[in-house]
Amino acid sequence: MPDATATDGPVATPYVVGPDSPLPTATAPASPLAAELEPLYTYEVVAEFPYDQTAFTQGLVYTNSVLYVGTGLRGESSLRTTDLDSGEILQSVELPDEYFGEGIAVFDDMIYQLTWQEHEAFVYDKDSLSETSSFTYTTEGWGLTYDGKQLIMSDGTPTLYFRDPETFEETRRVLVTSSYGPLRYLNELEYINGEIYANVWTTDWIVRIDPETGKVLGWIDLSGLLSDELRQGSQPDVLNGIAYDAENDRLFVTGKLWPRLFEIKLVRAN
Repeated sequence: MPDATATDGPVATPYVVGPDSPLPTATAPASPLAAELEPLYTYEVVAEFPYDQTAFTQGLVYTNSVLYVGTGLRGESSLRTTDLDSGEILQSVELPDEYFGEGIAVFDDMIYQLTWQEHEAFVYDKDSLSETSSFTYTTEGWGLTYDGKQLIMSDGTPTLYFRDPETFEETRRVLVTSSYGPLRYLNELEYINGEIYANVWTTDWIVRIDPETGKVLGWIDLSGLLSDELRQGSQPDVLNGIAYDAENDRLFVTGKLWPRLFEIKLVRAN
């Protein structure tokens, strides 16, 4: 999804739904009613890593000791590999100027990258980043992840779409709901230990989702993660970017135009 609505700082409110609901704003309530009924988590920072603050982060994957980053904005969208420890960009390919890059996912030796409103997903060789094929779809493209069998895609609505990675055909869909109602603006996705983690666009919330039922299993409040000190001299956008190192059980998060990527540990808060 493109730029967040204008705010003076981080927004910490999940956004739930009617199809005609306005976009979330900085004046929305500071905490979700649903958190009174569902598990709520905060965080501890385990480590910080340098990150390219010109990257409008739309997709994030960590596998085989390589951080894959998909970036957005027309004329600036890219797919790149990055060294986690140094933040150095190792490889990068640019999308044509008319495309707005979105979420990415790794399947076998391929990387998939969505586009926002262009209805096209590009497929690349994971090692060379050379484009090998493409698929089309009818909705917008926001977030993408892989659960070991299927690709899972968000489009800004409360619906998650499951797709065959070989054909990109839809196999099923699920409506994401919490105790507070259906939840939209689901953005970047990551499949972690049988759950889908999703950024809620323009907020500092990540939700944990049951992929079978769509039920929200918990809320993660990441407000304050990017300190005022790190914000100085830059213009960071919203939280967006979740990656999981399955081999070492490490959870990484970052945001659009952020100068840092964080390894965090979740802490139960209720």
